[in-house]
Amino acid sequence: MNIVCIGGGPAGLYFGLLMKLQNPQNRVVIVERNRPYDTFGWGVVFSDATLSNLRKADPVSAETISAEFSHWDDIDIHFKGECNRSGGHGFIGIGRKKLLNILQDRCLDVGVELVFETQVTDDQEIARQYNADLIIASDGINSAVRTRYENVFKPDIDQRRCRFVWLGTKKIFDAFTFLFAENEHGWFQVHAYQFQEGLSTFIVETTEETWLKAGIDQMSQEDGIAYCEKLFAPWLEGEKLIANAAHLRGAAIWIRFPRVICENWVHWTTPTDGKDVPVVLMGDAAHTAHFSIGSGTKLALEDAIELTESLKATGGDLRKGLEHYQKVRSVEVLKIQNAARNSTEWFENVSRYENLEPEQFAYSLLTRSQRISHENLRVRDSQWLQNYENWFAAKSGVDLAPAAQQIPPMLTPYRLRGVELKNRVIASPTLLYCATDGLVSDFHLVHIGSRALGGASLIMTEMTAISPQARVTEGCPGIWNSQQVDAWRSVTQFVHQKTDAKIGIQLGHAGRRGSTQRGWEQENHPLKSGNWPLVSASALPYLVNISQVPSELTESQMAEIIDQFVAAAKRADEAGFDWLELQAAHGYLLSSFISPLANHRTDNFGGTLENRLRFPLAVVSAVRQVWPEDKPLSVRISTTDWVDGGTTVDEAVLIGQAMYQAGADIVDCSSGEVSPLQQPVYGRMYQTPMADRVRNEGDVPVIAVGAITDADQVNSIIASGRADLCALSRPLLADPAWLLHECARFGWNTVSWPAPYEYGRQQLIQQAKNR
Repeated sequence: MNIVCIGGGPAGLYFGLLMKLQNPQNRVVIVERNRPYDTFGWGVVFSDATLSNLRKADPVSAETISAEFSHWDDIDIHFKGECNRSGGHGFIGIGRKKLLNILQDRCLDVGVELVFETQVTDDQEIARQYNADLIIASDGINSAVRTRYENVFKPDIDQRRCRFVWLGTKKIFDAFTFLFAENEHGWFQVHAYQFQEGLSTFIVETTEETWLKAGIDQMSQEDGIAYCEKLFAPWLEGEKLIANAAHLRGAAIWIRFPRVICENWVHWTTPTDGKDVPVVLMGDAAHTAHFSIGSGTKLALEDAIELTESLKATGGDLRKGLEHYQKVRSVEVLKIQNAARNSTEWFENVSRYENLEPEQFAYSLLTRSQRISHENLRVRDSQWLQNYENWFAAKSGVDLAPAAQQIPPMLTPYRLRGVELKNRVIASPTLLYCATDGLVSDFHLVHIGSRALGGASLIMTEMTAISPQARVTEGCPGIWNSQQVDAWRSVTQFVHQKTDAKIGIQLGHAGRRGSTQRGWEQENHPLKSGNWPLVSASALPYLVNISQVPSELTESQMAEIIDQFVAAAKRADEAGFDWLELQAAHGYLLSSFISPLANHRTDNFGGTLENRLRFPLAVVSAVRQVWPEDKPLSVRISTTDWVDGGTTVDEAVLIGQAMYQAGADIVDCSSGEVSPLQQPVYGRMYQTPMADRVRNEGDVPVIAVGAITDADQVNSIIASGRADLCALSRPLLADPAWLLHECARFGWNTVSWPAPYEYGRQQLIQQAKNR
């Protein structure tokens, strides 16, 4: 083939090299606008794993790169006067100019044609000039080719919140170093690493707001650099910061990172009659990933490897090869971009974590992208993690006197008021639809009892109705009479007498989502007969043209419902519950007041968030007054409705704070189900970022819930301070002894098993050791 690469960065050079190696008969031309040894920027970084991929693709250039790179395993995190160092991370730094020169020389060695100082203004003209069969648009983050065909490529470009400047320094850092400094304008952070002998990259980053407050936007390039030198003088130790972008003036060297996602990567053109020529995006032209995870160069090089392999695997069928390239690479790139998004948002919100102690701040930073988990840290640096686990356990009040006792964060105790939970895993409220006339039965005793025996520290009941009209379905339990209190008491007594778990009840009112069929029938659809009247914040049905239209609550009806919540709370105490949660999420009655999607009122209970919270907060306050002082009260909220115009996570922080101030001790952070129009974005631990924000921005204790499925995830969430407790539903539905099995799998001996199960525990631990 005749191949033309527009852009001589890592993507274009490496693809040209690999295609020439694959078939020396290929004519490969790389057209670059700059001179051979021009480059802007300093060092680039990628992982040991990326270098392994390079060795497989072209051992010769990989060996040359290996001889030039700086390698380190350690990460240093400087925060509030302390430095936390962890090892085992495996990074490689190399000068961007050096990397390009190595690839340029290797290309020339194998016969790739390099054309410098040529600005391509028309890809079709260049295709005709070289009779191209394939055009690679590797022309960078501001790709002109991508812009020309944006109606085909459909790029989504998100300018991120931080400003950063890419500088260099002669100060040598012997680890990948993160520096955090705060002044009167806000937080600034640095990503620093050595990339060649005598030189380090020094990227300074801060939010747009802080950047403007500091007045850097009005400074000359020299004054802006001097500002950074003064701020980070304790770490520079007299060395200067150096810029190599003389072509830019003033604050233009400070840029916002553009996150690029393209729906399509291939566009077929016809530069000459009768010949279809594909234009293919590669590297930053197709996608970007924030520099905080060091994957820009990695993605570019691995794009080149995959396209080369795809063309080879499809036997020269260009269309099939390009389809395979986009199919495979788009998935891999999305994984990296998701991790990069998490990392980017962490650095955009350093102030969110400023109250963490240096040890936990470091742990939070290391696990920010969710690619590195608790157990992955153990693989990287077991001693560092052991020290951190000991620190966390001591902060949780654990006596570490027993030698060599390993206590992972999820197994540390947690105290609220007079209740101490033995660990951080709780069974989330889960609708079962198995009650009769609101009465629980032996089914509930077995269901709840088995999970209490299974090791969870707190077992929450499903939403329990405060009145017959407050039920979701005819199968939902209630606590509006003494008979129901007695039935519940038999459950709480079993938990207290036979286990060391605590038991909590979730009280709620279904609102407009009531009087429906059971979950395994036509969910959210009215009963076929015998429906009871519904009430809600506004006269809006849950399912248009299907659900009943509820009556809009009057103030006198609100007062009556508050009394019902109070009476139910008193009965819950009488029944022996240790913990009480109010259901203010998922579109049920209290939630319908909070969300503007369900609340269209024009009185004092509608409109502003303050007004929409008025009734739910009145319920919280009233219940807190009658619920025993030594027993915790939690509130579940929907942190987002997943619908435009609905409640947002920004508001969830305020909602959580309001609930806390009204008397809630902890906020259970769920999301959605407020509207059938929701468009949730699911994924592992998908609601944990919302809990993180409520906890660390709102300064409110929280429970994380949603797609938390293994002990590694629970440890990561608790250890990083993203939540105080983790609530699990599906894992405990599938396996009541989930926690015991996870402890056996990891060999943790610190969790207590019921005496009759002790033999089984020993067998499981032995099996895990044998594996």
